[in-house]
Amino acid sequence: MADGSDTNMTAGPTATAQASSGLVAGLRAFAAGHGGAKAVIEYVGKRGARIVLVGGDGEWADQFADGTDVARQACVKAGVEVENEWERELMDQMRPSNDLWRSMGRRSLAR
Repeated sequence: MADGSDTNMTAGPTATAQASSGLVAGLRAFAAGHGGAKAVIEYVGKRGARIVLVGGDGEWADQFADGTDVARQACVKAGVEVENEWERELMDQMRPSNDLWRSMGRRSLAR
């Protein structure tokens, strides 16, 4: 038997990330202003997670969270339904603004 302590190491209390009230408020405000909303959560590496919101009227926006768990928690608190992936119906519902089309055109021309 090896010398040493006979006690087991246990992990200390883990700090679970909490969704900030600002993030939840932003999700609620978007949903309220656009006839409800659905969200798709995308992992973006060290930066955390991107929450892409698609409103009932076709408008869309995004928010960033510290991680996918925080993003899901924020969506639950805000009452926003989370889709597991980009479904065709959700993509068809999106209506990009004219400003977005112009900005995408400038990016491709600038390359």
